[in-house]
Amino acid sequence: MATEQDNTSTLREQVRQTYAAAALAVARSGPVGCQDSGAGAEAIPLPDASVDVVISNCVINLSTDKAAVLTETFRVLKPAGRLGVTDIVADDHLSPAQRAERGNWAGCIAGGLSFGEYHAGLEAAGFTDIEITPTREAADGLHSAIIKTTKPPN
Repeated sequence: MATEQDNTSTLREQVRQTYAAAALAVARSGPVGCQDSGAGAEAIPLPDASVDVVISNCVINLSTDKAAVLTETFRVLKPAGRLGVTDIVADDHLSPAQRAERGNWAGCIAGGLSFGEYHAGLEAAGFTDIEITPTREAADGLHSAIIKTTKPPN
């Protein structure tokens, strides 16, 4: 089952369209479970330890409560579950004001955590084996990055 957790109606609509296309493409191979809960990532409406993998494409940086997103993600993952996201990450030396200033031309990048803050937030939520790999510079001191981590096994 795929569950969409997003903060913007435009992106939710794009995800719904993608689910519909995917369901049509694999209809001949068996049932496909897709669900749009309409909820935000700060309160995922799934039971504890019910998900094998969580993926996200540049959504965590949009949340005003990133700690809640990371904690909720950890909660819904099964033991040894994996988190793989792309997100905006800032150089550690940039203040929140400097990040916001750089994000003025594209507001979605202004909310990125620094590398250290992202790592600390994942650790605080309980994750291990944390990897944050920058892929390209989105603005001066702000980077697109791939974040991979794991919930410890029991």
